[in-house]
Amino acid sequence: MPGGPRRSRPIRGRLRCCIVCGPARCRYPRDGPARRRSRRTDPPRHPIGRSADGLSGFRRQRLFSAAVFASSVSFRAGPSVFKDPGKLSFDYLPDKLVHREKQTQRLFSLLRPIVEAGASSNAFLYGAVGTGKTHTAKRFCLDFRKYASESDRAVDWDVVNCRQRMGDDAVLLRLLQHFDPHFPERGFSIAEKMESLRKHLEKHKLHFIVILDEVDALLKKSGADLIYSFARIAEEGTATKGNISMILISQRPNALEYMDPAALSTFRRSNVVEFPRYDRTELEDIVQGRVALAMHPGTVDDDLINLIADIASEFGDARYAIELLEKAGMLADEERAEEVAAEHVRGAKSHVHPIDVEERLGLLDVPKKLVLLSIARKSRKKAYITMGEAEEAYAVVCEEYNEKPRAHTQFWKYVKELDALGLVDTKLSGKGEVGKTTLISLPEIPAKVLADNLERSLKRR
Repeated sequence: MPGGPRRSRPIRGRLRCCIVCGPARCRYPRDGPARRRSRRTDPPRHPIGRSADGLSGFRRQRLFSAAVFASSVSFRAGPSVFKDPGKLSFDYLPDKLVHREKQTQRLFSLLRPIVEAGASSNAFLYGAVGTGKTHTAKRFCLDFRKYASESDRAVDWDVVNCRQRMGDDAVLLRLLQHFDPHFPERGFSIAEKMESLRKHLEKHKLHFIVILDEVDALLKKSGADLIYSFARIAEEGTATKGNISMILISQRPNALEYMDPAALSTFRRSNVVEFPRYDRTELEDIVQGRVALAMHPGTVDDDLINLIADIASEFGDARYAIELLEKAGMLADEERAEEVAAEHVRGAKSHVHPIDVEERLGLLDVPKKLVLLSIARKSRKKAYITMGEAEEAYAVVCEEYNEKPRAHTQFWKYVKELDALGLVDTKLSGKGEVGKTTLISLPEIPAKVLADNLERSLKRR
């Protein structure tokens, strides 16, 4: 009725009524066909509107469902060995990076002209997984920005992972969103984005340090055009116009070979900073520091720190050592143990691989996973396989997973993309092969580990 109170409609039927009240204490009619109710003789039905207790029927139903769930599942928070688990995250950046003082000082020597003369300077960092390249670059840039501000130099920085941001366009977008978080993802060409970046630098009179992590992925996919464009900005830049410098990071010492001579000329051999693998003593110091930050006192003894350092020293990988510590602590918490035991560390070793396999495979769609699985299976007994051998295995894998195999050209493109991601290595055959063919190898991840992870991933799709 216009202007009058809105009447709620009754809820009818057994099921809804029992959900609202609970079948054991339902006071309302549940049986029989729907009929018109007499206000004088029939008991009231559940209203959709507010009841005497102030709860709507929908809200009452939600509360009842929550009560049923709570009665069947119990989450009991027991004691934990962790004081601050965030200190074991890959993203956590310590105030001081132990055993990387030499590399930090080398970076300062290379980029010092930014503050002293407003000039551009570049550096190339290389080393194996878990040797502290990215963390050192980030820590350096944070401290260097403070150092520059003392001399009234405006310095800022940002890091882009080129495996996650594949291609010039994606890298530029990430850098522009550093200045403007709402910069649109579409509608601008690479040239227009480059001009926008230049204007931001001029507007803020800023010297911008760009860290390109896993830069070989960018160079393999798009070449060195973007790096050359940054170098051109650097040539024209001044302290009043703004300027740009670069820190390139790769696991491969020969990553710069993918550059053309024009771009390579901006990186001298003296601009290279090597990050060797950590030795056992260095890993012990790193783990000791993280234990102090992340774990409750007395939950991890020195013998366990030595055990973790011994296991991780095979790879010289600090990331692996920290992940072992984290997983061992999680296993201790699952058992409600008061401290981490050696058996927890051994159990962690069986769960943690020194290479971030799942993280890398998460970047792949199903067609690329099938290609990579075929390469992994064929590579179990051989260091190198030919493109033809990989395609033969690919046909078998596609049949196994009921997928239509792609043509040769598309298969070749997939292999090249896997190469850019660092999951495979490709090279042209040399002596001993008839004609020229592409040879494929697995650079880091063991073939069995890779195949097992891919098979599990494909089963979950």
